Amino acid sequence: MLNYRQLHYFWAVAKAGSIIRASERLHLTPQTLSGQISLLEETLGVALFLRVGRRLQLTETGRLTLSYADELFQIGNDLEEALRSRPEDRSIQFRVGVDDVVPKSIAYRLLTPAMSMTEPVRIVCRENKLVRLLVELAFHRLDLVLADRPMPPETNVKGYSHKLGDCGITFFAAPQLAAQLKGKWPRILNAAPLLIPGENAAVRVTLMRWFDAHQIRPRIVGEFDDSALMHAFGQAGIGIFIAPSVIADEVQREHGVTVIGRTDEVTEQFYAISMERRLTHPAVVAINDTAHRKLFAGLKKTR
Repeated sequence: MLNYRQLHYFWAVAKAGSIIRASERLHLTPQTLSGQISLLEETLGVALFLRVGRRLQLTETGRLTLSYADELFQIGNDLEEALRSRPEDRSIQFRVGVDDVVPKSIAYRLLTPAMSMTEPVRIVCRENKLVRLLVELAFHRLDLVLADRPMPPETNVKGYSHKLGDCGITFFAAPQLAAQLKGKWPRILNAAPLLIPGENAAVRVTLMRWFDAHQIRPRIVGEFDDSALMHAFGQAGIGIFIAPSVIADEVQREHGVTVIGRTDEVTEQFYAISMERRLTHPAVVAINDTAHRKLFAGLKKTR
C-alpha cells in the first residue's frame, strides 16, 4: 500500500529541487529524507529521481508521480480550506470547462441557471481545447465540460456525454455587405466573402458538405477558432458569418448585422460531458434541465 507520508516527502523534494532544501523546510535530516524516498521507490518498483552531478532530476515516472501528487495534495488543501470556512460562507463550487469553439453567448446561456440556484454557487470557468479539458475532467479538476460534440471515441477518458440540444444556423452580414449581395437564398452565398469556424469546430464539416450539396462556392476570407472574433470581423463587413439560430436575435441586436438566410440542414449540437452517467451535481442538473425546457425547447425544423 502506498505510504502517503513518503509520497509527501517525494513531493517536497521535487518542488524544492534538492534534498537539502526540502529537509530544511520539513525539519528533517537529509539522510532521513533520502532514506524515505528510497523506500518509496522500492515500494513502487521504479526510480523517481536521477542524480545529475549534485542535482536531482525527475525521471519520466517521477514526473507522472508528481502530477498525481500535485492533484492529491491540492485536494487536501481544498478540503482543509472548506472545513475551516464558516457555514454561512460556504458555497457550491462549480468548475466548468468550455471548449473554445463553443460560442460565448451559448456558454453564457447554458451556465446562467447555475448562478440562479437557491444555494450560493461559485463558478470557476476554464476555456481550452476539448482534448485538454477532458484531461482536466479525468483528474477531477472540472465538474463539467461544455462542447459542440460528444466525447471522441478515441479519448482514453471514462466519461459520459449528455446532449443539451441542437439548432440550425443563421447567416449574417453587416448592412453594407448585405446590400451588395444579389440573388436568391442560398445561391446568394456563391462567390460571397465568408468567415468560417476553425477546423476544430464540429459544425465546419457539416457546413462544407452543405455547400457542396448545393453547389455553392463561397470565397472564404477568414477562419476563426474564436466565434466572438469571427463576429467582430463580420460586424466590420469583412465577410458573412454564421451563428447558432437559437441566438440569432441576440447576434443581430449586439452586432447590428442583417440576417442573410438560415438553414436547419446544418445543425450545431451542444453537450455536457461529465464523469457521471446520472447527473447529480446541482449546478449540472440545473443546466441540463434549463437547456431542455427553455433554451432548445420548441425549436422547429424548417428544412
